[in-house]
Amino acid sequence: MKTNVGTVDRVLRIIAGAVLIGLAATGTVGAWGYLGLVPLLTGLFRFCPVYPLLGINTCPLSKS
Repeated sequence: MKTNVGTVDRVLRIIAGAVLIGLAATGTVGAWGYLGLVPLLTGLFRFCPVYPLLGINTCPLSKS
């Protein structure tokens, strides 16, 4: 599993995921807010399984 999520992309994913989970936990949004686990985990593991399918790579280190 090669990394394909760059630094800026990673930070945005982690923040968005944490915010969604926090909103779901406080009841501000419905249970769909727990879908924030997806961007949170893809940000933490620096791998997005959809990116290879679309030919996207935001990580400059693995563009060789």
